[in-house]
Amino acid sequence: MLDLKQDYFALFGLTPAFALEGERLESAYREIQARVHPDRHAHLSDAEKRLAMQWATHANEAFRTLRSPLLRGAYLLSLQGVDPQFETNTAMAPEFLMEQMEWREALADARAEGDEDALEDLARDLRQDARTLVAQLGDELDGRQNLAAAADTLRRLKFLDKLQNEINDALTALES
Repeated sequence: MLDLKQDYFALFGLTPAFALEGERLESAYREIQARVHPDRHAHLSDAEKRLAMQWATHANEAFRTLRSPLLRGAYLLSLQGVDPQFETNTAMAPEFLMEQMEWREALADARAEGDEDALEDLARDLRQDARTLVAQLGDELDGRQNLAAAADTLRRLKFLDKLQNEINDALTALES
């Protein structure tokens, strides 16, 4: 059976890096799930069924983590002993703080006016900014190996992710 202590990259036979091939990750995940899925072990003892369930859970968590740029970046930092301090380090560059305020105001205005087009525009802008940050994060982790800068970029990306979820909630509320 597989080793539950393996890091997520080793589990899928991948080199620890921010850049990864999505198809290779998907293929490795499907292969592991085919081997450890609890349904395949229904005829075994309770202990063996529990072990299969632990493996399936571990593989699911590993897959979820590695396919998300935000989670993958945080995981790579954790492997290096770096905590991005999402909740405790709120220091950001003044320009980013200004952008945050502008985005929050735009969201509040669009929500108050029920303006679906403004929400869609804001969501599109945030997705573009997030793509830029993801590329920057990849360079910081894989290229320059600047872990402090990567942690800062992750905090920015986390903010954009949170704001994107708020926009999605606002759009869902408009549809109701």
